[in-house]
Amino acid sequence: MTAPAWRSLLPPLSALGLAVGTAVAAPALPGLGADLSGLTVSGVSSGAYMAVQFQVAHSKLVRGAGVIAGGPYDCAEGSTWRALTSCMSPSSWAPLPSLAELRQRAENLARAGRIDPLDNLRDDRVWLFSGGKDDQVTTPVMDRLAEFYGHWLSPAAIRYVKLPAAGHAMISVADPQANACDGAQTPFINRCGDLDAAGEILAHLLGPLQPPTAAGEMLSFDQRPFVDGKAIDAGLAVEGYVHVPRSCRSSPCRIHVAFHGCRQSAAQIGRRFVDGAGYNAWADSNRIIVLYPQTVPRVGLAMGSWKWLNNPFACWDWWGYSGDGYATRDGRQIAAVRAMIGRLATPRQASGQ
Repeated sequence: MTAPAWRSLLPPLSALGLAVGTAVAAPALPGLGADLSGLTVSGVSSGAYMAVQFQVAHSKLVRGAGVIAGGPYDCAEGSTWRALTSCMSPSSWAPLPSLAELRQRAENLARAGRIDPLDNLRDDRVWLFSGGKDDQVTTPVMDRLAEFYGHWLSPAAIRYVKLPAAGHAMISVADPQANACDGAQTPFINRCGDLDAAGEILAHLLGPLQPPTAAGEMLSFDQRPFVDGKAIDAGLAVEGYVHVPRSCRSSPCRIHVAFHGCRQSAAQIGRRFVDGAGYNAWADSNRIIVLYPQTVPRVGLAMGSWKWLNNPFACWDWWGYSGDGYATRDGRQIAAVRAMIGRLATPRQASGQ
């Protein structure tokens, strides 16, 4: 998430690194009969780019997105160089793609049937955030994202918050050890006064909320059944997390998917993001299941795999490291998260609950 972190995503010239994952299987993700009609997503940094990708690829299904320090759909167009330059800190020698280029690429994918028709975005809502001291994903990148959404969404559906003092991080009031507002260090969770990004995202996307409470349960689950091939070859961890309010055990609830950023996976910071990003207490009082899928750091080869994959900081794939089609419904990470959502929507009796 820091400048050296992002810019060292290029393949190392030194010896191959070996990624080793845990061999102990987590429990299965439960079927909870979830209601998919109110599905929303959000993310920070690489997770913000993934939230945009997931929303656009599955616009028939997703009703809204929260984007903290992210950028336009398919900005990198499969290029690591574009990702690290034009789509993070654009300049005269590495400019952002124009709005016309971004729309054309998305429309081409929609015509090819690789993403849902873009007119499905017209009834969505989005909450966008950019920090004035964020030198990783700068404000012009977020501005272009707002313009991209503005082609389909009404002005009232777009809430764009700019905070001059904020750095590159999740903005939360829930983490008791959050960094200062302008910080840019692990775990990349900052406190900026009373700004509650998770609460504002959920309220804008879903409507007025009941006050937050603490009455839910965080569960770990095995992500491997949802991945085509080896999870580690898709950049995904063995285990993911899901926060389940008590009331969602007995009757259908909505789902929100929260994508962590680079260097925020459980392999790197434990449960700091899933516990401290700020979604869970709001979810408990408003009948929302929060899915926290997880990536994993990897450099080069991995134990049990001969596939070369370079993702040392466990970023979500928004430039193509996991394979072609990463920004479409067929992208391995997007398809895996969609399958997790499908499992949560499975009736209890069908999943043995």
